[in-house]
Amino acid sequence: MARDVVQSAQIYQVTYGAGARRGVALHCSLAHSGAWKGCFAALEEEIAIDAFDLPGHGKSSGWDGQSDYVALCRSVAEELIGEEPVDLIGHSGGAVAALQLALDRPGLVRTLTLIEPVLFAAARGTPEYEAWVEAMSPYVAALAKGARMEAAESFTRIWGTGTAWEEIEPRTRAYMADRIHLIAAGDPGLIDDNCGILDEGRLEMLDLPVMIIVGGASPPVIGAIAEAIAARLPDVGLAEVPGAGHMLPITHPAQAAGLIDINLSRD
Repeated sequence: MARDVVQSAQIYQVTYGAGARRGVALHCSLAHSGAWKGCFAALEEEIAIDAFDLPGHGKSSGWDGQSDYVALCRSVAEELIGEEPVDLIGHSGGAVAALQLALDRPGLVRTLTLIEPVLFAAARGTPEYEAWVEAMSPYVAALAKGARMEAAESFTRIWGTGTAWEEIEPRTRAYMADRIHLIAAGDPGLIDDNCGILDEGRLEMLDLPVMIIVGGASPPVIGAIAEAIAARLPDVGLAEVPGAGHMLPITHPAQAAGLIDINLSRD
C-alpha cells in the first residue's frame, strides 16, 4: 500500500493493490481515502487504485470556501489520472465528481463505477426528492444555527453506516462535525447541477462501461437518481446490494467489490 501527496494541490493519496491496470477512486463526504480499504482488498482484479482524500478531508489541505467544491474534486482526480485511461470509481458526492470528469474527459476513463451517486437534481420533481428534502430539514436547521455537532448527527442518521450516533467514537464524531460545512459546499453541483451533467444529450454520449451500485436500504431518493441516470446511458449496469445503506463500500465491502470487478471485466 503506497502513500504519496500530490504536491501541487496538497492532496494526500494512498494506492491500494498492484498491477499494470490503474484506477482512481473518490470517496464520499465526511470520510477519507481509508474508507476504501476493505472494499479494494476484496477485489479479484489485479489493479492499482489511487484513492485520495478529497479537499478538506483526511490529510489533504482544506477547501478555500470559494471554489466550486464538486468541480474541485473532479479537477484533483483529473490531475491524478494524468494522460493514460484509468478505471474511475466514486462514492456519493465523489461519484458525481467522477461522472462529471468522465463526461468532460471520456478518453481518460476506461470504466466508470458510481456507488450511490447523490446527483439530487436527477430526482427533482419526484416524490422521492420531496421526501429527501423533508428528511434533511433537521440537518439544514441545525447547520443554519451553527450547531455543527447536531447537524452532523442529523446528517449521519440518514447517510451514515447505521451505527447510532452515541456509539460512534468521539474523535470520529468530531471529525464529521468539523467538516459538516463541506456537505453544503457540494450543493451547487449535486442539487443544482451547475456543471450541466443532465443537459440534453450529454449523458447519452458517454459511450463507455458504467456500473451504478445502490443499497437496497438506502434513502429512496438514491433509487430515483440511479434510475434517472441509468435510463440515459448507452452502456450501463444498475445493481442493488440487498440490505445495504448509503455507506455500502464500508458495510458491505465484499459485495461492492464483486460488482466493481464485474464492471472492470466489461472493458
